[in-house]
Amino acid sequence: MKTKNNDLILDKNNFNHDAYRRMRVSHSAEALEGQELVDYVNGRQNLRTATSNNKFAKYTKEEKKQLMGVLNVRNPIKARRNMSPTRYMDIQLPESFDSRKQWGSMCRSVTEVRDQSSCGSCWSFGAVEAMSDRICIHSNGSIQVDLSAKDLLSCCKACGFGCNGGEPFEAWSFWHTSGIVTGSNYTTKKGCQPYTFPECEHHSTKAHFKPCPKELYPTPKCEKTCQEGYDKEYNADKYYGQEPYAVDEDQEAIKKELYLNGPLEVSFEVYDDFLTYSGGVYVHQGGRIDGGHAVKLVGWGTENEVPYWIVANSWNTDFGEDGYFRILRGSNECGIEFGVVGGLPDLKRSPHRVHYHHHHSSASSYDIF
Repeated sequence: MKTKNNDLILDKNNFNHDAYRRMRVSHSAEALEGQELVDYVNGRQNLRTATSNNKFAKYTKEEKKQLMGVLNVRNPIKARRNMSPTRYMDIQLPESFDSRKQWGSMCRSVTEVRDQSSCGSCWSFGAVEAMSDRICIHSNGSIQVDLSAKDLLSCCKACGFGCNGGEPFEAWSFWHTSGIVTGSNYTTKKGCQPYTFPECEHHSTKAHFKPCPKELYPTPKCEKTCQEGYDKEYNADKYYGQEPYAVDEDQEAIKKELYLNGPLEVSFEVYDDFLTYSGGVYVHQGGRIDGGHAVKLVGWGTENEVPYWIVANSWNTDFGEDGYFRILRGSNECGIEFGVVGGLPDLKRSPHRVHYHHHHSSASSYDIF
């Protein structure tokens, strides 16, 4: 994969996926940090440009932990009991796909980037973001809600440890069994339970937000009430999902499910070199592992010859490509294809009570009351 005129190990103009799959990150590369890591990453590949011009460069191990929060990147065995409903559908998929272009004008949640603040609640954010999108998509845009990351974070005991990390699959199970109320970010204070913690500057040297506190926030208490002035009771505000499922550990299956049913929650391993991301297609080249992170998968494409996934992060819009990042697709980069979780909304159990009329035609129309 070397080209005549330089020493790139990975060249986007001459990208060889099979050779990449055989590559291993060396122990010496794992030990790199700071500017040395940045220079190493930039010297080896041209899929992206690493930068040290962000706050992560000074983060302690503890502070990095706040950004993570997935206990196990790979789906648990029980998640694989139910496989995605699109698994055996035979459809022609496009070369590239972006949920924001497909559904963004109908569903505002699809284009939203949230901020988990100083709390390891990514597992909750990746879940409620994808669930909110799916409620809108599957109601043809008639139900637009932002499910509450706080309700899920504080009330799902089976999910794990709140701000100290959780399990994405359990989050989707909680949506099915207990339901999740509406919310919003800290600033807009909308819905039944807005998020407890303010947006903060994790990484950027831009000063849109106050810096994130160095200490992890404690997990908020589970409160089965809505904020003052909200017009519904807590239990009447719960939205439910159908039984959740794992998606096969295979890019075609993942693409199909995303294309037909909407954004998904995915987990991956974060290494120090991910924290140098400023745009482009990420591939892990060096640095220590920091932990597991959950995010929302929204699309796929190819740049030059490099296939990628498009992913929404929950570190506000100053991160990466306006809050998003792209990561190599098709080789389970950092485990991104091994922990894909989804579920369909259960609109019959939602507060908007959707009444279906079953016609003999394949299309089903329904009224919203």
